[in-house]
Amino acid sequence: MFVLLTADQKKELTRFVLENETSFVDPADTPYQNIFRGKYTIPQQAKHPFTEIQKDDLYFCLEQRLVTVREQIIELTVKEFEIFSLLILNPKRVFTYEMLIDLVWHEDYTYYSRKAVNNHVSNLRKKLKIAPDLPDYVKSVYGIGYKFEEQ
Repeated sequence: MFVLLTADQKKELTRFVLENETSFVDPADTPYQNIFRGKYTIPQQAKHPFTEIQKDDLYFCLEQRLVTVREQIIELTVKEFEIFSLLILNPKRVFTYEMLIDLVWHEDYTYYSRKAVNNHVSNLRKKLKIAPDLPDYVKSVYGIGYKFEEQ
């Protein structure tokens, strides 16, 4: 997944990881010490803003796992959201069926058919198209795969 990031995104991710390694918050110092006992910390909002994308009527937030169209929440399955996230975070980039299976399912593409990807993308498109005048955000690249394209 790191390979798909732009140079700026790679720098930001590296900075984020290094900051989090050195700025660990001890859960015992928080008022919620009896509730939160895991190895994860909750990032402070000011330091780590949400990854948000607004394209006309479409709103996407990665951290909230939220997609809305015309302020209507679009309920997506885990795989639909992961496919959409990959596409919208890399606009105009074409993802082959094999790349989608590798990056979303984390499996060798020989075990899955293109039909599985097609079915998830078809369901995703239906959910995003809540009105006939809305654009098709997920475009097919015939015989290759899919991409997110702004209108």
